[in-house]
Amino acid sequence: MSVSNRKFDDPQTLWVIRDRLRFLSVLPESGIALIEITVPPGAGTPPHRHESPEIFYILKGEVTFGGFDGSGPKFTKLRAGGSIDVPSGAAHNYQNASSEPAVMLVVVNNQMVNFFREVGKPDTPPPGPPSAAEIAEISAVCARHGIELL
Repeated sequence: MSVSNRKFDDPQTLWVIRDRLRFLSVLPESGIALIEITVPPGAGTPPHRHESPEIFYILKGEVTFGGFDGSGPKFTKLRAGGSIDVPSGAAHNYQNASSEPAVMLVVVNNQMVNFFREVGKPDTPPPGPPSAAEIAEISAVCARHGIELL
């Protein structure tokens, strides 16, 4: 067994639309990554699906998760200490409907890591909703990584 002595005080940080992602740890041999995502008020994802299963654990604030399984949308609001898992191929989204930033830990596999690394930007984005150009860019990257926007 090898043990990493890497510190988490300077992880790679990327911005995906308005969310800040910090890559805390990656297990290269398994393709599993631990990412901290900060979701600003009003931000989130559109409904989508992909093959990568995900686990979300809320550290701070609250996040509403949507599930879209064909019998109508189901929404679950989680606060600090709450968690939810999203199976492979499940249609889902998340939103921060509160007035404070939310912070969550997310476990993903290489499909999502590669997507985030391609679409993520190193510079802090401007405030407000994403532009038409940002939406077009993320849609194209989603298509390249097998992420279906619903």
